[in-house]
Amino acid sequence: MALPSALAEIVDDFSALGDSDKVTMLLEFANELPGIPESMHEEAMEPVPECQSPIFLSVDASDPSAVALFFSAPPEAPTTRGFASILHQGLDGASAQEITDVPADFYHDLGLAAVISPLRLNGMAGMLGRIKRQVTEQTSGASS
Repeated sequence: MALPSALAEIVDDFSALGDSDKVTMLLEFANELPGIPESMHEEAMEPVPECQSPIFLSVDASDPSAVALFFSAPPEAPTTRGFASILHQGLDGASAQEITDVPADFYHDLGLAAVISPLRLNGMAGMLGRIKRQVTEQTSGASS
């Protein structure tokens, strides 16, 4: 599986843990999600309806060698924030090619299926799918 090094390291960290520790680590990630810049407004970000909680994301692929990712997720949605933070820490700054090469189901390798509902995991798939689509649109010259 071709993952950017930062994301591969996160997957390795999760795979080394037991189920209860994976939940703890996911919650730690939730606390590490950076806020969006003051100049960015949530209304201009793309919603991710696959998530059970309201989450919005934005992708800036104006420099295809270092894509910037932004997420807005409420503090009262720690699972969703954790997923967003994993994607942020694992993909922010990666190249457009590295991001589009991430397998759509990479999150299965985190080993969270035993502790997180499939519906919630679908939210992470939704976030990744939207990130990959935005990167592709922005780097192929298509309008977004």
